[in-house]
Amino acid sequence: MSVDEGKLNELLGSFVADVGGAYHAISAVIGDRLGLYRALLAIMPASAAEVAAEAGIGERYALEWLSGQAASGYVTYDAATARFSLTEEQAFALAAPDGLQLAAAFQIPVAVGKNVERLTETIQTNGGFGWHEHDPAMFEGVERFFRPGYVANLVASWIPALDGVARKLENGAKVADVGCGHGASTLPLGASYPNPQVTGFDYHGASIEQARKRAADAGLAGRVSFEVAAAAGFPGTDYDLVAIFDALHDMPDPLGAARHIRETLKADGTLLLVEPFANDTLEDNLTPVGRLYYGASVVICTPHSMTEAPRAALGAQAGEARLTEVLRDAGFTRVRRAAETPFNLILEARP
Repeated sequence: MSVDEGKLNELLGSFVADVGGAYHAISAVIGDRLGLYRALLAIMPASAAEVAAEAGIGERYALEWLSGQAASGYVTYDAATARFSLTEEQAFALAAPDGLQLAAAFQIPVAVGKNVERLTETIQTNGGFGWHEHDPAMFEGVERFFRPGYVANLVASWIPALDGVARKLENGAKVADVGCGHGASTLPLGASYPNPQVTGFDYHGASIEQARKRAADAGLAGRVSFEVAAAAGFPGTDYDLVAIFDALHDMPDPLGAARHIRETLKADGTLLLVEPFANDTLEDNLTPVGRLYYGASVVICTPHSMTEAPRAALGAQAGEARLTEVLRDAGFTRVRRAAETPFNLILEARP
């Protein structure tokens, strides 16, 4: 075997970054749960002892945690004063209540890791592993990861990009949010328009219970409702808008779900499909975002899609061409890319 030392060192550099990232994920989850980012924000610049006192943990643990966060670029360290702080960007991403909540996203791989043995067996036997079988911490992590993007973009840019939908919503449109989870996408719709008729549907009963609680806490229980129902069988007809947020590719039968949606829409209704951003070829998805989504797809998206026939397994990097094919096969005659972000494709489909 002839090994190129330069290429080997490059690979080892990636290895060090990845293993460090795995430990960082666990550290970030612990810091998020203990409120360490928020504690630092409240008193910065601060010593490890001051952060420990603010958060109510041991000083030695605080120093080790802060040091690791600084080495990862998530916290800033001033060697001259031996104090830690957060830049405005770090604070917005990690500690601000209305910020990006990035630390919560690390809950997802950490929670998935609790089932690594079962997932290994699932992949070995070409079986399926349902969304509902994951640790509940994953559901919380998914909600907190996606919610800031929905809050920032849904009403401000995605809805306006759809033909005539904003006007319908302002007049009291009938809306279904399919695969709503904890309601991170449903609640902004109910809160932003007068006289809404918004119903969130999800097959996962525990998520629906949580969504109802979130609606009540937000004072939206009279404007938004949630029901347990599958994507290919949710009740109701004559919807002005049906939306699916980051969920179609997870479904065992995305074509069946799309057909059902087509049947429940008004003749001039709209499907808003939000999916993970992806190009149409594998080589064009070999990017940091593609890496994130392929990694999640192996252990979350594809296993759930393999739980029932026809086991479509679109995967989290299906891409616009493949998604458009599914929608056209379901009976939609007009499909277009209405918007995009670095993390999402936003498609508009009309009957």
